[in-house]
Order: sequence, then structure tokens, then C-alpha cells
Amino acid sequence: MTELLFREDPYLRSCEATVVAVHEGGVELDRTVFYPMGGGQAGDTGSMGAWRVLDTRKRENSVVHVLEPGAAVQPGMKVDLELDWDRRYRLMRYHTALHLLGAVVKAPVTGGRIADDKAHLDFDIEMEKLVKEALESRLHELITSAVETKASWITDAELDARPELVKTMSVAPPRGEGRVRLLEIRGVDLQACGGTHVKNTGEIGALAVARIRSEGKRNKRVTLVFS
Repeated sequence: MTELLFREDPYLRSCEATVVAVHEGGVELDRTVFYPMGGGQAGDTGSMGAWRVLDTRKRENSVVHVLEPGAAVQPGMKVDLELDWDRRYRLMRYHTALHLLGAVVKAPVTGGRIADDKAHLDFDIEMEKLVKEALESRLHELITSAVETKASWITDAELDARPELVKTMSVAPPRGEGRVRLLEIRGVDLQACGGTHVKNTGEIGALAVARIRSEGKRNKRVTLVFS
């Protein structure tokens, strides 16, 4: 099982690790700072020694680092990992912003995605209830209020007893370790989430609602971009 260092410190940019396995899908390590694609958030990129990490994916209880072609990595090797930090930090800011958006729009969340240049949530709501100016105003208020975020843990059984902590209908929080991480934005939002987030909403920066459109009967998409 890969030790996921980003769960305890999402600001950790580098670490040393040992190669556990090398296969067609990529390289598995004993520990990593790289977040694997999941929960709508893109996988991290960066470097592993002299080689580029092009993507990061989940594999059962491990994390697979997808390297550039020709990388000569062998099991047992010690390697230095380094994140593409600017990209990761944008993803962290976007992910935290989506928590705010989900708190502002009072409707079930049916899906979402966080990319390098934008992020969106889909809601089961009537289109007329999504007003660009009102959403931007409320998001601006929550961001400039510089609200602290805090991660904590509960057991799988505790989560089962509190289904309201799972806010996204299409994405389940990561399980398998007997415990699940919660992300709290004090007085704003509390939910199970395995992604990476900033420490304070003030770090998100200025946001704009780039688009509001229908993606089907039960999916109204709100897309955010940094402005």
C-alpha cells in the first residue's frame, strides 16, 4: 500500500521514495506526494528523478506514476519526487472553490470535474435558480472572508451513519482503510473528500462564473475560472 503523504500535508512538494513495482501501467512507490486522479480532480504531474511523471492514477491500494517513454526505473531504486507545484496549487484552489460552490447552491450535486484551467459542478436544479451575478457575489464573500479549512478523519461506520456527509451523488469518497477523511470549511461546508485543498479560502483568489448551461434534465453545470 502506497503511503499517501498529500493526505496529511497537501503543501508537501517533494519526497524521496522507493520503487516497489514497475509494469506496463507505470511505477508504484512505497510513498508519494502525487495525487492520483479521482473525485473529479486530475492526477498530478512532475518528475521522478530525471524522468517526467505525465499522470498519476489509482491501482487498487496503490498509486501508479505514469512516466515518459524510455524511463529506466527498476524495483528497489531510491527516487526523488517533485511536483509540478504551480499546477497542483491551481487544482487545490479550484477544488476548494467547488466546495464553496456546492455550499452556495442548495441542490444535489450530480457530478463535477477539476482541470488545469477550469472546474465545474453539476446540480439537480432548475436553470432559473442559477444566477451568475448572485453566485459570483456569494463566492466572492466566502473567499474574501478567508475562512479556515480543516481536515479530520472518521471511521467507515461513522460515515455510514451520517450519509449527509457525502454531497456528490456520482463520486464516492475513497474507502478501504477503515477510515474516511472529512474536509471542513468552518461554518460553510463539511463533507467527505479525499482531494487536496488550500488551508484558507482566501488562497483561492478571484473567481468568475464562466458558464451556466444545461447538460440534461437533472444536470445544470456551473463552470468556474480564475479571473
